[in-house]
Amino acid sequence: MSTVKRTHAQSSAPHAADSHDLIRVHGARVNNLKDVSIEIPKRRLTVFTGVSGSGKSSLVFDTIAAESQRLINETYSAFVQGFMPTLARPEVDVLDGLTTAIIVDQQRMGGDPRSTVGTATDANAMLRILFSRLGKPHIGPPGAYSFNTASVRASGAITVERGAKKAVKATFHRTGGMCPRCEGRGTVSDIDLTQLYDDSKSLNEDALTIPGYSMDGWYGRIFRGCGFFDPDKPIRKYTKKELYDLLHKEPTKIKVDGVNLTYEGLIPKIQKSFLSKDIDALQPHIRAFVERAMTFTVCPECDGTRLSEGARSSKIKKLSIADACAMEIRDLAEWVRDLKEPSVAPLLAALGQTLDSFVEIGLGYLSLDRPSGTLSGGEAQRVKMIRHLGSSLTDVTYVFDEPTVGLHPHDIQRMNGLLLRLRDKGNTVLVVEHKPETIAIADHVVDLGPGAGTAGGAVCFEGTVEGLRSGGTITGRHFDDRAALKETVRKSTGTLEIRGATAHNLRNVDVDIPLGVLCVITGVAGSGKSSLVHGSIPAGADVVSVDQGAIRGSRRSNPATYSGLLDPIRKAFAKANGVKPALFSANSEGACPTCNGAGVIFTDLAMMAGVSTPCEECEGKRYQAAVLEYHLGSRDISEVLAMSVTEAEEFFGDGEARTPAAHRILNRLADVGLGYLSLGQPLTTLSGGERQRLKLATHMAEKGGVYVLDEPTTGLHLADVEQLLGLLDRLVDSGKSVVVIEHHQAVMAHADWIIDLGPGAGHEGGRIVFEGTPADLVAARSTLTGEHLAAYVGA
Repeated sequence: MSTVKRTHAQSSAPHAADSHDLIRVHGARVNNLKDVSIEIPKRRLTVFTGVSGSGKSSLVFDTIAAESQRLINETYSAFVQGFMPTLARPEVDVLDGLTTAIIVDQQRMGGDPRSTVGTATDANAMLRILFSRLGKPHIGPPGAYSFNTASVRASGAITVERGAKKAVKATFHRTGGMCPRCEGRGTVSDIDLTQLYDDSKSLNEDALTIPGYSMDGWYGRIFRGCGFFDPDKPIRKYTKKELYDLLHKEPTKIKVDGVNLTYEGLIPKIQKSFLSKDIDALQPHIRAFVERAMTFTVCPECDGTRLSEGARSSKIKKLSIADACAMEIRDLAEWVRDLKEPSVAPLLAALGQTLDSFVEIGLGYLSLDRPSGTLSGGEAQRVKMIRHLGSSLTDVTYVFDEPTVGLHPHDIQRMNGLLLRLRDKGNTVLVVEHKPETIAIADHVVDLGPGAGTAGGAVCFEGTVEGLRSGGTITGRHFDDRAALKETVRKSTGTLEIRGATAHNLRNVDVDIPLGVLCVITGVAGSGKSSLVHGSIPAGADVVSVDQGAIRGSRRSNPATYSGLLDPIRKAFAKANGVKPALFSANSEGACPTCNGAGVIFTDLAMMAGVSTPCEECEGKRYQAAVLEYHLGSRDISEVLAMSVTEAEEFFGDGEARTPAAHRILNRLADVGLGYLSLGQPLTTLSGGERQRLKLATHMAEKGGVYVLDEPTTGLHLADVEQLLGLLDRLVDSGKSVVVIEHHQAVMAHADWIIDLGPGAGHEGGRIVFEGTPADLVAARSTLTGEHLAAYVGA
């Protein structure tokens, strides 16, 4: 009896293992964090908020998630670690209580042109198995239905040591589903030869207009030494044989000056080097060349389905796998539910669950054959969430980067439900977010600030949502802000007519977009907003289109180089010191010879995590010591690049360093709310919202009359939205027309004209459900947008 009592007494005492219910961070100094120390409760939903640039991502992604990933990688053998991304330890004194971190970010998915929504999730793989079991006629294993698998037939002798026998005859045969014409891409490309060369010139006169194909380097040696044509003869005078050799010749071994080289025709060479890669991942000048030289058309053989004839002929209930992938996912889910086949019951259940997750997360309007590169940041993030929804893992840390991006207020409630579901399974959920609707469901709030950049990086508030509301922080003060409808709206000065728009899910849409006003296009995610705007208003002579795509640049690129600001600064330095401008470029003559102007030295430690250390020679300043002797207004070039936009605006505004050209660019950067960015900060460290605003500032100098913006409030704090609205007003008042795709109710309330698409997403959308002023939309309450806007403005 006594032993039973003792056991009972022991079990009622708290177990040591249950005491680890906090993630403790002490002394975090990553990027602009100023010795931040916080404790985050586990198995709760914690929201990190604060103005753009206050250090939220630095704390959540670059400190907590990065260290968790690094520690997990260290559990693998050194051999395996050699194949993994190398991660350096973040600058932090203490980090404990960490659990496995699963990062669900907004990075674009799958750069490969063959990557689709189906291949990025497990849905396509399950469908292929289903068709290989039930498809009639039976054409082969699951690979026979894959557009990423080519059919291969080969025969020959393989050498096997088997007693005296050496050679064994073998035939090898694999059935794949790849369309042989387009190689599983769905489109075939044709090349405009006039963009490859100027036929009035000879090769020695630089006839080739392909980037990188100059006659001064290796290509020149190959073309001159191959002997297939005369390099001094104009291309238009080539014989058929010479032209064929120049354009199409298969790889041929040649010897030039005693060196073994390979000659290959221009077209196969370009196809390998440029066309097999994702066009968006190419450098800007190569991308421009590909867009000029290539014409893409739907593959005539597979009709864009990417699949071979055999794969398309095998059907279940009159549907081929191509038809199944082209269906909207919510319809496909219904079709799968109707298949009652005991032999594949577990597979049908798993496939049904995956497809239902799409519908539940608000992506039922997508189809599995949609290229993953065409998804918006918010859609890509929600597709990544799908594999975690049905996961049996618990006690992991999920890290989300603004999961409400691209979501209509109607869809935000659904997203909130999913975040709470992940938490209720016993997981720690960390969310970086600006929308008050999501901050409101948090168990714990961490508010960073008080400002951005060097003025941020401190914890201003930690506690409950009620505490945040009554606290004096910027987020707390703006938490219950509600924009009012405008008393008077501007009158349009003309219209941009769109007639019969049918891109994606648009149903023969006719609409007049008013000019000279702020026009906002709204509607639930997937209703056809982007299809209407980007598909019908091409970026041309008078249209400036600013989207959220990544800015392509190396880790050497920074706001000063991207915005063109560095040119006038270099010229001003050169003029003041009587030297040439190239000295003040960290990518040219002025670069520190030790780190080649990068400011840091990247050391690859083979099996272990690579490290980047500040260059000892230039102390991270990127320039030679001699260059730093030259001053402009008592500052050297490295001190200027370390300034924030606001400081530089003052510095170049008057006095000895007065440079009007630089001041104009700095004004525009400050106008879009980037006053806190330092001029030399690498572009790779900017958030999606910061990138879009940097593009907007750069484009504001252009002469376009129509500005098209795609959700410019992405990544903006409630307090910054007011500044953005002021900027949009200034653009309109200066005679521009501004068209904004937007979900933020403050922008809707501020519009002069609203065009609402819907009523739903996918094939339930694609129609105009309302055109008029915000006041009329609120009064009518006839659409989802109208209902949410009415609730927002308290009407």
